[in-house]
Amino acid sequence: MTASVSDLPSGAAEAQKAQAAAWFRSLRDRIVAAFEDLEDRHTSGPGSELPAGRFEVTPTSRANDGGGGIMSVMRGGRVFEKVGVNWSEVHGTLQPRAQKAMAARGVPGMAEDPRFWASGISLVAHMRNPNAPAVHMNTRMFWTPHAWWFGGGADLNPALEFAEDTAHFHAQMKQACDAHDAGYYDRFKAWADEYFFIPHRGRARGVGGIFYDDLNTGDWEADFAFTRAVGEAFLPAFVPLVDRRRERAFGEAEREAQLVHRGLYAEYNLVYDRGTKFGLETGHDANAVLMSLPPLAKWI
Repeated sequence: MTASVSDLPSGAAEAQKAQAAAWFRSLRDRIVAAFEDLEDRHTSGPGSELPAGRFEVTPTSRANDGGGGIMSVMRGGRVFEKVGVNWSEVHGTLQPRAQKAMAARGVPGMAEDPRFWASGISLVAHMRNPNAPAVHMNTRMFWTPHAWWFGGGADLNPALEFAEDTAHFHAQMKQACDAHDAGYYDRFKAWADEYFFIPHRGRARGVGGIFYDDLNTGDWEADFAFTRAVGEAFLPAFVPLVDRRRERAFGEAEREAQLVHRGLYAEYNLVYDRGTKFGLETGHDANAVLMSLPPLAKWI
């Protein structure tokens, strides 16, 4: 893949990096609050007998170079069996393997100067009720001395699919895309369908969403605005689905389907996910990188 990159805007890089990192942090704070509110509101149905879940917040750091972040994980909640909402801001020098991968994607100047900076939010939620879909979302900015770009997206991963839930989630993603470019939704939906495919299983890991990377149109403000729109679309896309399904009864068959589906999710993240590979190769906290893995899964 060739990265869509261009020269940095003159004189603005540090301010832009600070602005992006602060916004990713604010989005993390709002999502954490919304998820804890879901826990408080779940007072009937499966799981309601449990204490309302709360996030455990842990600072993270990198073994190499500088920066770190915040790992926020909730386990054993009423609604969320496990959910992580992580924020990071890291910088340093890419290790040879990561440097080679970036150069292969067409990022200019990587061979001569492997310095980088990156910030973003990454979220994965595994639900207690099998009727409620698991979900992933992330948005990020990446910078090198020669280029900058944005990436991210969100995809829905139900063990038990409801057509109306899939339609709602995609409609929210499309609305976010259409406000910025009429071609974004079709392009980024197709990219998600390709990216979140599990070749060795011959199937997708879920019902899709949008995915984009290497976004640099030459207009930093426009690309950052689109990335914010993707992040802002997440709660309206996901929370109504949880509210529809969290009180729905389920039995052993539904739980079995959920655990098997989680196995697919774990396989994808460990074998194919580019973010997992990058985080581990650049020395970020392994627990934060692997927080996406489900608490329980099953293979048959």
